[in-house]
Amino acid sequence: MKTTAEHDTGVDQGRRRWLAQLGLMSGATLLAPGIHLLAIPPAEGAADGTKRWGMLIDATRCDPNCQLCVTACHEENGLPPATDAQAVRWIRKVTLREERSNHQVSLPMMCLHCAHPPCRDVCPTGATFKRKDGVVLVDRHLCIGCRYCVMACPYKARNFVYGPVTTQKNEVPRGMGCAEGCTLCVHRIDRGKLPACVERCPNQALLFGDLNDPTSPIRRRMAEIGARALRPELRLDPAVRVHGV
Repeated sequence: MKTTAEHDTGVDQGRRRWLAQLGLMSGATLLAPGIHLLAIPPAEGAADGTKRWGMLIDATRCDPNCQLCVTACHEENGLPPATDAQAVRWIRKVTLREERSNHQVSLPMMCLHCAHPPCRDVCPTGATFKRKDGVVLVDRHLCIGCRYCVMACPYKARNFVYGPVTTQKNEVPRGMGCAEGCTLCVHRIDRGKLPACVERCPNQALLFGDLNDPTSPIRRRMAEIGARALRPELRLDPAVRVHGV
């Protein structure tokens, strides 16, 4: 009879043994959450270190009844329909309410691609990493399914894949037993295209661009209307900023 550990949410036991062997060979030991077992430099791909990709969400233009950004994300990345509480959602519509004035707005919420991502800090294997252009990703081959990153994200933007992946697309690798989240559609932006949610938004509530370029449309728009970070007290410097909240 198999033990509970052998049934561990579908995570590939071969990956665990391989990572453990590498850890032993390198002399590394997992002492506590946030102390890395391995230090493996991730492949940067087409990342350009001179850029920092970001997004501006204008809540004043976001229709509370519109879900096209969510639909576009699911279609582009091969995500299954969100049918229950454990369903994977890389982007979701949320309503924020100001307690004193009772003013509320609707806006999409996704991974904010922080400059100082807490999800990366707690990852014991280095599976969560940040590209040179600031995009925060997960290497599913290194992810052991511990879900530390899911708990560490203050924006509730990390997901965990509990079931088999049946709708996977070649450009968007996914796997059961792995953590994942919004990638800013790196497979598109590396080819000079916009993220799917930005392209599909009918009200131009989403603007994507290079935060390092003061002449870029996103920087000019942020200066014009004002934009701020969600939960600035955390000092995470997210690349996704909001207006109208």
